[in-house]
Parts: sequence; structure tokens; C-alpha cells
Amino acid sequence: MKIAIIGTGNLGKSIAKGLTQNNSFSQLFLTKRNIEELNEFKEVPNVFISSNNKEAITASDVLIFAVQPTHLEALLKETAPLLSDNHIVISTVAGFSIEKMEALIGSDTTIIRAMPNTAIAVGKSMTCLSGNTQKKEDLEIATTIFNQLGTSMIIPEDQMQAATVICASGIAFWMRLIRATTQAAIQLGFDAKEAQELAMHTSEGAANLLIATGNHPEEEIDKVTTPKGCTIEGLNEMEHKGLSAALIQGMVASFNKINTIKKEN
Repeated sequence: MKIAIIGTGNLGKSIAKGLTQNNSFSQLFLTKRNIEELNEFKEVPNVFISSNNKEAITASDVLIFAVQPTHLEALLKETAPLLSDNHIVISTVAGFSIEKMEALIGSDTTIIRAMPNTAIAVGKSMTCLSGNTQKKEDLEIATTIFNQLGTSMIIPEDQMQAATVICASGIAFWMRLIRATTQAAIQLGFDAKEAQELAMHTSEGAANLLIATGNHPEEEIDKVTTPKGCTIEGLNEMEHKGLSAALIQGMVASFNKINTIKKEN
């Protein structure tokens, strides 16, 4: 598989690191205006660094655009004459619809939108994908790429805004919950470093339990709550103060905001 990452900034670098660690390409082009910022990839076999987008596009089959939204339209116009029937275009640009991309490069080209989150830097992204193609093999190529950088899920494009809130903004929401747990641990007597370690690894363990077992969260909660015990006392106090309601309302507010931004643009 010949892959080009067009605009290898922070997100593009994270994708490149995941791909090189898994050796999942026959060649990988990385483009950027300032190629010196990509020196860490210079000695990686079959990786080619260039400031020439045209060269990378014509030499590759899968094109991953990881640029700022303000740059994507011009790049797609530049790309359109270079595309062949074999190209797959993957965009990580938020808020740029498939319909808008089709208007720039044509509806015959396979276009896939990908919404990863910042955990892609450590190979733990939850990435949502949607495309204009019915070709199962094209979607499989996209899922193969992003499954090497975490986990991926194919969704309808009209759910992309919600996925942005749940997965991309969701990283910030979970960070805030971990910070709150850290603060509580400090109040209960641990120093700051110990408190954060306790909070981080406990949250990681909780998520991994659900991933490994497929259980509903309440099923795991039942395993650690006892009649008149400290766990149920804490849970009930949190619910009394509105923990679940606040989280749900916050995510809905974020979703409403992202839709307002979309209309403004």
C-alpha cells in the first residue's frame, strides 16, 4: 500500500508514527513546507519526505489530508487533476463535508472522512470513519490504517458532529474527570504525583475492563458496591450533586455549539 500524508503536522506525524511502527505500507510519502520538521523519519525505510505535494500524490494510492481547514480547499483543487480511479482520499479535517469535497475533486473519487482524537499519538485513538463509497475494500483499507492507531468505527456522515463531541472533545471531558479524581486523592492525603497516577491507572483499568468483557458499566459497578458500603455512598452523593446529568448536559451543549459553528461557516 502506497500512502501519502499531505500536511504532516502534529496529527500527520502521529499517523506516520503509527504506520511506521506497524510497517503497514510499501512506501510512505510525508509532505510539509518545512521538511526539516520531519527529520525523525529520514532514516525510516521506504519513507520519503518532500515539500512537493504533486510528487507524493502521483506516487501514492491512499492520500491522507491532515491539514488545517483553511488550507484544504486549495489543496483539493490542486489535487483534482492528479487523481486516478485508484486513489482513495481520506480527510481528517473537521467540518469539511464529503459533499463539499466532491464538488472540488468529483464524486467518482473515493472520499473518506476520518475523525480521530489526540490519543492517536499513543496508538489509542477512537477514530470514526464515513465515506461516499460502497466499495467494501476501500473502507477496509481505511479501517486497517486507523486500527493500527487505536480503534475505528464506520458511521453515517450525519453522525460525524456527534462523534466529534464524544471522541475528540471527549478526551477533554475525560481529562477533567481524571483531574477531579486527582484533586480528591490529594485531599485524602496523597501527594500530587501519586494522586494523578492513582487516577490515571484506575480510569485506564475501568475502560479496559469494559473493553475486555463487553459488560455494561452497571454490571462492573455492581461488583464493587456492597450494602451500606462506601462505594454506594460515594456514588449516590455524586448523583445527588448531578454528576451524570452535568456530563450529559455538557456533551449536548458541545454538540449544539458545533452545529452552530457549522451553520456559521
